Amino acid sequence: MKKKRLELILDLIENHSISTQEELMAKLNERGFNVTQATISRDINELRIVKMMGSDGQYRYAANRSDSDELLAKFKNIFVQSVISSDYSGNTIVIKCHTGMAQAACAAFDSMHWDGLVGTLAGDDTIFALCRNEGYASQMKDAIQRLLAG
Repeated sequence: MKKKRLELILDLIENHSISTQEELMAKLNERGFNVTQATISRDINELRIVKMMGSDGQYRYAANRSDSDELLAKFKNIFVQSVISSDYSGNTIVIKCHTGMAQAACAAFDSMHWDGLVGTLAGDDTIFALCRNEGYASQMKDAIQRLLAG
């Protein structure tokens, strides 16, 4: 029963925009799984489900797509150690890096699989990141600032 519930949770978050445990619980109840919020919370932890920003700028549950948490941590470390600041204008984020570090920081940034990110371009000390819309660019800039703040 638990295995089927976990499989259904993964299917639901992949095919529906679900942003709260209550929404997930309602979807499970509709499909015959009567669960409590505590069960949902444990399942989310077990499946290592995270909240990610969708292309519409809203947070939703998603399966953790990284192959290795250790590798992702290394990419984040490279990014944080290379970046000085970030800002945005329209749907473009400008990320300033230490001289010679933009290429490495950009590769690390790309590996983080940001929803709503169309593409990146790196020079010597600057990265341009094109987002699907201005709202997403604003939220991504804030997320970058949180990464840098630790």
